[in-house]
Amino acid sequence: MDVPVASAIKNSYELLPRQMKVVARWSLDHPTEVALLSMREQARRAGVPPATLTRFAKRLGFDGFNELKEMFADSIRERPKSFAGRAEELTARREAEGDGALIGDIIKALGGHLSELAQPSAIKALAGAADLMVESRHIFCIGLRSSFPAAHLMHYVGSLLGSPTILIDGIGGTANDALRIVTPRDALLAVTVAPYSRYTMQVAEFAVSRGVKLIGLTDSELSPITKISEIVIRVPTEMPSLVHTMTPAFAAVECLVGLIAAKRGSRALEALAANEAHLTSFDTYVLETRRMREL
Repeated sequence: MDVPVASAIKNSYELLPRQMKVVARWSLDHPTEVALLSMREQARRAGVPPATLTRFAKRLGFDGFNELKEMFADSIRERPKSFAGRAEELTARREAEGDGALIGDIIKALGGHLSELAQPSAIKALAGAADLMVESRHIFCIGLRSSFPAAHLMHYVGSLLGSPTILIDGIGGTANDALRIVTPRDALLAVTVAPYSRYTMQVAEFAVSRGVKLIGLTDSELSPITKISEIVIRVPTEMPSLVHTMTPAFAAVECLVGLIAAKRGSRALEALAANEAHLTSFDTYVLETRRMREL
């Protein structure tokens, strides 16, 4: 987020009272909503009293919340036109009834979240992460609960491309065993979203203490993983439904493996060909897979 006050919010976060921390996270994760919605509606969505928003703004040195809101509005107006239609604006939608309306809201939300991965800051983070992975001796991957599928996808597809991936999944209570071989030549992709896995943080902190390059795939600039990550890839998770989405995390991983494939070039093609030959020897699929001819 490019709002000028973002740094002040992040720097003061740890010293804020509990409810103000909620407002801080809301402000950084929903800049468009801060700019467009009323204070009362923002308080409702953030789950705090409206007065907390006023106290939060004054804590940052503003006369009131409207002054803070105007700063967010200025930042929104300065966005490149190519991003003007991002579905963050779904937060200003009218509440609708019926299955079709709910499905439409969900699809719009997903479209907005995915479009954020095309912003310059996200592209820079994804490209930097891919560079680290290509240069690493091993690529460790971890993600628990809803974050596990994204971590597994990185491990599975990365291995098809010939990347030396290791999934920290803990089968039989052996999760920690994989960490015995970590060195500064390795990278770790840690996928974690609120409420944030304690074990994922423990693994990340251990890896960083051994010099491993940490790539945090997470949902907020105030996620605990960001403090120790060399590169942070932010993936929004909020949805107009009861559960959060991991679709942007999947998309981010697919971007990473696409970049890795392109960077590995002929080595990736050779690895894919070897994998196809192996699967064919076991007659794995009903239909013959189409061989990738170029990257």
